[in-house]
Amino acid sequence: MKILVCISNVPDTTTKITFTEQNTQFNTAGVQYILNPYDEIALARAIELTEGGKGTVTVVNVGETSTEPTIRKALAIGADDAVRINAAPRDAWFVASQIAAYAKDQAFDMILTGRESIDYNGAQVAAMTAEILGIPSVSIIKKLDTDGSASQIEREIEGGKEVISIEGPFVASCAEGVAEPKIPNMRGIMSARTKPLAVVEAQAVAELTKIVSYETPAPRGAVKQIPADQPEQLISLLHSEAKVI
Repeated sequence: MKILVCISNVPDTTTKITFTEQNTQFNTAGVQYILNPYDEIALARAIELTEGGKGTVTVVNVGETSTEPTIRKALAIGADDAVRINAAPRDAWFVASQIAAYAKDQAFDMILTGRESIDYNGAQVAAMTAEILGIPSVSIIKKLDTDGSASQIEREIEGGKEVISIEGPFVASCAEGVAEPKIPNMRGIMSARTKPLAVVEAQAVAELTKIVSYETPAPRGAVKQIPADQPEQLISLLHSEAKVI
């Protein structure tokens, strides 16, 4: 069994976000990058499914040279080899197109991603990749098992859960519960240095979207505290100032 796991290089959640070039470029100065946490879940499940010689796990990242430390972490966690598609990730369509172009001739049994990346939270790459490849996709899954010929997937729906059986290759985006992220041990860290990391050039893809500018959320306004024993004052302020009643 061959599994492809798509990984993103994202800013750490504690990073202070700023912009440059009149708010048209993300300021990368001093930013600590990490492996996207949702992708770690997908990677952990892929490793579990292939343990004991049952298959191989390849990780793929669309990114420039600066993303290689993150790719090496994925190798340290347990992936067998890695591919870096040499391009800055413009948007979801561009990323999905690059992944699909690489995967189309590789005969992967499944392609896993995280449910979304924590920087843009678009949750688009998995479905777009499947559409380009012409294979099924299942979004935001909570459980994944396979017997070699078919895969059983669970996902949450309103009021219950949906159970799906898929034969043949597919793409799935993984949410919490699919697996527990794995922490690389010293042996994994050492072996990651020599595991294959191939670099392939990006395919030409039409530019369909362009970021015009970024904006940060408005700062929080002043807060008024009302004594618990004066509800009439709260009601008055909600009526006269907040104008919500």
